[in-house]
Amino acid sequence: MTVEGDSRITIPAEAYEEYGFQASEAVVFPRGSRRSGGFAVGRVERMAAAAGGLMLQKRVVGEGEMEADRRVLLPVQIGIQPGDRLLAVRGSGLALSFLVRGPIYEEALRYPGLPSWP
Repeated sequence: MTVEGDSRITIPAEAYEEYGFQASEAVVFPRGSRRSGGFAVGRVERMAAAAGGLMLQKRVVGEGEMEADRRVLLPVQIGIQPGDRLLAVRGSGLALSFLVRGPIYEEALRYPGLPSWP
């Protein structure tokens, strides 16, 4: 998927349902690994309950709100720019991950048939 000009991304419909996102709910953006870069998008209550308050605070680089059209505005702190290409990846079930580099990202580039979202 490509980050839109207004620094928003659209969460794929399947992932939106699987992770239980709801319009107008608060979401957090934990940072990704050093190797893959990127970030994750997770529901505040789900992340806090599973990860514990202190761990969540250390990893979160921004907060936001899920919009009605499955879009979310990316916080400036995550360092993602309009036009950047992201790979959406299922993670632990706590948050939807978006990678910007690394071996998983590189492997995905070998499969032109993977679904792509705006």
